[in-house]
Amino acid sequence: MFLKRPHIALLFIGILLFSSCSSKFMKLQKKGTTEQKYLAANDYYKKGDYYKAGTLFEEIIPLLKGDSLAEQSQFYNAYSQFQQKQYSMSAYLFKSFYATYANSPLAEEAFYMYAFSMFKDSPNYNLDQTSTLTAIDALQTFINSYPDSKYAESCNQNLKDLRHRLEEKAYEKAKLYYKTSGVTIANFKAAVVAIDNFQKDFPDSEYIEELSFLKVQAQFELAEVSFETKQRERYTAALQFYEDFIDAFPKSKYIKQAEKVYDGSTKGLEKVAKYEQQVKEFKAKEAERAAKEKADKENTAKKDEKVGINELKTNK
Repeated sequence: MFLKRPHIALLFIGILLFSSCSSKFMKLQKKGTTEQKYLAANDYYKKGDYYKAGTLFEEIIPLLKGDSLAEQSQFYNAYSQFQQKQYSMSAYLFKSFYATYANSPLAEEAFYMYAFSMFKDSPNYNLDQTSTLTAIDALQTFINSYPDSKYAESCNQNLKDLRHRLEEKAYEKAKLYYKTSGVTIANFKAAVVAIDNFQKDFPDSEYIEELSFLKVQAQFELAEVSFETKQRERYTAALQFYEDFIDAFPKSKYIKQAEKVYDGSTKGLEKVAKYEQQVKEFKAKEAERAAKEKADKENTAKKDEKVGINELKTNK
């Protein structure tokens, strides 16, 4: 039957071999000596079976303290985790190796692999970037510690990649604030602040032109929805952002849109000036009315006083 269905025969043979290997591995785990496990772990490692290698290394490392085999076992165990894409664990193990064997010939590679594991564990730009910052610190520390290392070029490239992720994250954050600015005044403010921070952190970014214009637009829209008492300050800021944008990007594709903001801010300031004049006139009239009322009260008081004096004289 197997001859007629060779693929079934191969599958059956494979199952038998797998079962045999699994049985052998489990027997080694239960009854094997430390030396047998060490030799088997190295053999599995060389064959690329990193799961079994790592499992055995984990079992024997606590038993090898003080032994000359401990150093290599910890190093290979860290690599076994890395090869299984357990980057958080491999980063921990490589860092631990470096701390324990700082004078080892493998120390430089371990430090690099710690930093590289952190790099591999860093998420896409649209997720939380806390681990990205840790990876950047690790890579930069390695470069500072081993400036002439053969791994330095790789570290620099990885740093460039991670910084670009931070740039993408900051760009998306600023854009999100701008897109949701119509919800609250706070979002308009947040958009301006986020873009301002982006300009400081990534002055050479490909997104600078777009965000610089959005900063002008966001500031203008913030002024538009503000109370009259805040509008002069905010329209003035929008005009300043406009001037900065024109100076930096005189041939920008956003020029026409920016000019509309300029016109709107100028007209806004004119309206503010009229409002302020009306407030000034109103206050002047109120002050005049109050002064007149005060004078009238004083005159009335004087008349009443005179009347009282005259009545006293008459009674006498």
